[in-house]
Amino acid sequence: MASAPAWANQSLSVVYPPNEHQTTSDRIFLIGTAPPEGEVLINDKAIARSRAGHFAPSFPLQLGDNVFTLRYRNQQLQIKVTRLSTKPEIPAGLAFAKDSLTPAVDIARLPGELVCFSAIASPNATVSVNLGDQNVPLLPQPQIQLPPNSAALTQQNQPTSQPVSGQYQGCTTLPTSFNLLVYGNNINTGAVTANSIQPQFQLTVNGQTTTQHSGRITILSSTQLEVAEVTVDAGVARTGPGTDYSRLTPLPKGTRARITAKEGEWLRLDYGGWINAQETRIVPSTVPPRSLIRSVSARQIPDATEIVFPLQVPVPVSIQQGDRTLTLTLYNTTAQTDVIRLDDNPFISRLDWQQSAPEQVQYTFNLKSAQQWGYKLRYDGTSLVLTLRHPPESQQHPLPLAGIKILLDPGHGGAELGARGPTGYPEKAINLVISKLVRDQLVARGATVYMTREEDIELSLGDRVAMIDKLEPAIALSLHYNALPDSGDAMNTQGFGAFWYHPQAHNLAVFLHNYVVNKLHRPSYGVYWNNLALTRPASAPSVLLELGFMINPTEFEWIVDPQAQSNLASAIAEGITEWFRSVR
Repeated sequence: MASAPAWANQSLSVVYPPNEHQTTSDRIFLIGTAPPEGEVLINDKAIARSRAGHFAPSFPLQLGDNVFTLRYRNQQLQIKVTRLSTKPEIPAGLAFAKDSLTPAVDIARLPGELVCFSAIASPNATVSVNLGDQNVPLLPQPQIQLPPNSAALTQQNQPTSQPVSGQYQGCTTLPTSFNLLVYGNNINTGAVTANSIQPQFQLTVNGQTTTQHSGRITILSSTQLEVAEVTVDAGVARTGPGTDYSRLTPLPKGTRARITAKEGEWLRLDYGGWINAQETRIVPSTVPPRSLIRSVSARQIPDATEIVFPLQVPVPVSIQQGDRTLTLTLYNTTAQTDVIRLDDNPFISRLDWQQSAPEQVQYTFNLKSAQQWGYKLRYDGTSLVLTLRHPPESQQHPLPLAGIKILLDPGHGGAELGARGPTGYPEKAINLVISKLVRDQLVARGATVYMTREEDIELSLGDRVAMIDKLEPAIALSLHYNALPDSGDAMNTQGFGAFWYHPQAHNLAVFLHNYVVNKLHRPSYGVYWNNLALTRPASAPSVLLELGFMINPTEFEWIVDPQAQSNLASAIAEGITEWFRSVR
């Protein structure tokens, strides 16, 4: 019954891209099907198809509208794809390009910090920024365009130089205050200072001049910085002011730090990370959140060890996992440590510490095994509690996975279809099919298996992650089938892929990838570090598997074949079993 989606005797259809699709890619693939007998023509040229009649050819795109006419016997379809330019539109006259002035939002910085300005205008213009009595020239700059993160998935991860004229940039160091000239009746009456100003961009072309303002700049007082407190369970800390920037260790609820910069709705905390203001509140305080730390103690709880760090105030933290080590860094903290209690422990061999920098203390846990099983961070009052999970206990049992909890997450569901195969068969359906087959194989080996969903329901990423954190399985696997960005080669890309985020999941990802590829003689798509919601949980080794490509015509036939599904489920379950045997 599961093979029906591959061999459906249906008329000519295209499931991707939709008509009137817009993209910035320089190419596009057309995913679709028609009965296997006869030819399918695209713009009067015959295309290659799979045995079941599916196709996924790629075509170059010209800027603007591209029309593809598909014909199969007496049937015809037309798909229009519009390629949008990634190059900025350069104004021809006396004007800045729309939305090109940066900083575009209000920002705040400390005195002495570098602030940079940019604008797009016609070539051969003169551009500058006025900050009170200071003038910052903006000079033409060549632009190197970085590829998107998704380029690593299509093996196109190279920067490209864009020799586009009309890009202007300049930087300056902020003073302690701005000098403003005050005029009265067109007469200069003197100067005043201010901590806030709205930059005035000035553009001169052919002797004519125009001006335009951008976001306001505020100079913060180093002695009167506001204090922010994290109000959510895990504040998302990033390397910069926006969701495009990389994530850092989440900040536990209650964390306090001074605000040393602002950019729109983003705050830079004094330890270096940025956080969205919506995840914080301003605390009335004139005292910088700083703490001493003295004794540290550990206690064993069921299946884990809790280490308690008594502090005077909840400070920012970060975690770094290594080979047989886990390092916790406390910021804005100074050690007065003389005593640490850590009894003989089933997981930890030794705890070392050092004052690695002023107001920065590092605690390194040396572990008895290379495999780590998850951790949690929380504040209990002002004491930081780090929970390190122990390995699953070995049991004398004929079934190899007895006593082991495993969570399986069938990706997508409900209105969220996921990728679609050439017939329109949705990824959400096959994810559930294969997850149930894997579950049955794992249960037969003695495992206790939890599923995030067992039917076609919509489930948020947050709900799936919450289940992992609550159930604390030994491992968590999210099962998916793959697709590609528009620039990919759908016809020639296939294979099994594994994705991880925390080092504790790396070994599992590599092992399962290699095991399934070798066991089933499947193509390898590769192993990737990837910032995905279902790889980010730290409470258990969490891996996302991409089992094959829905959009590849040939691999799709394998994906929906019942015998191939059974073989795949067996290989995944066997791989999990062998992995536990190797790390226990």
